[in-house]
Amino acid sequence: MKIALDPYMIRNTPLLELPAVVAELGYEWIELSPREDFIPFFRHPRVDDGTVAKFRKALEGAGVGISSMLPLFRWSGPDEDARQAAVRYWKRAIQISADLGVTSMISEFNGRPEDPDHSEAQFWKSMDELLPLFEREGIHLALEPHPDDFIENGYDAINFIRGINHPNVSFLYCAPHTFHIGDDAPGIIEYAGDLLTHVHLADAFDHTASSGNRYILNPPGTPARIHQHLNMGEGEVDFGELFRELDAAGFDGTLTACVFAWEEKAKESSVFMREKIGEYLATWK
Repeated sequence: MKIALDPYMIRNTPLLELPAVVAELGYEWIELSPREDFIPFFRHPRVDDGTVAKFRKALEGAGVGISSMLPLFRWSGPDEDARQAAVRYWKRAIQISADLGVTSMISEFNGRPEDPDHSEAQFWKSMDELLPLFEREGIHLALEPHPDDFIENGYDAINFIRGINHPNVSFLYCAPHTFHIGDDAPGIIEYAGDLLTHVHLADAFDHTASSGNRYILNPPGTPARIHQHLNMGEGEVDFGELFRELDAAGFDGTLTACVFAWEEKAKESSVFMREKIGEYLATWK
């Protein structure tokens, strides 16, 4: 099993210094999320081959590996030009991952929840181009249902991934999205079975609680989604039942601490999350 840190809260750390900082926080693995100087949100990667090589040496020097790369592109959006651009961005991101020796990438379905049929068609067009590249480079892709994507429900996402029917594509359960994707972590984890390869760990409040009035969103009826990525224990996700089901399922994939809420105390949060994950794992059979 890999215990990884999503270093988004310390993304302003210079890239070549990042592995040493992550090692100081007690992690051996990084889940590398978007950075402006590397692979930014929704745009073409910004890093050149020389920097990729230097980054690989920095990782080796710090004794830290990249458990997975997490690019986010509009590969299933309604605009065809944007979809084609996203595929180009994906191709470069896959090459960067291969050059770093990374064998796992993570992403979201993207697309639009109000237009799921068109989004699915766009997704398949992108996958037709990209799956051969994942195969060629020996890279696995884990997909997660995300609030405001064309697939938001965990069970639906698992069924969709089964429909992809490819050994390189698996499922990611994101704990802070629990209340958007079905509010049934044990059931979704059990249903995923061997398809579950990654779990994101952070806490969130149940936005559906108090008759939907836990959060007041204006204007009334807005389709906006809301959730948090808090330290475990600060919200309402039941991590006891989540970890019990992971234990029962024999989970041996990647657990990633992905708190985003506390940039002013990012190091303290990262250490806390590593220790908390260890406490739960210590209870496993």
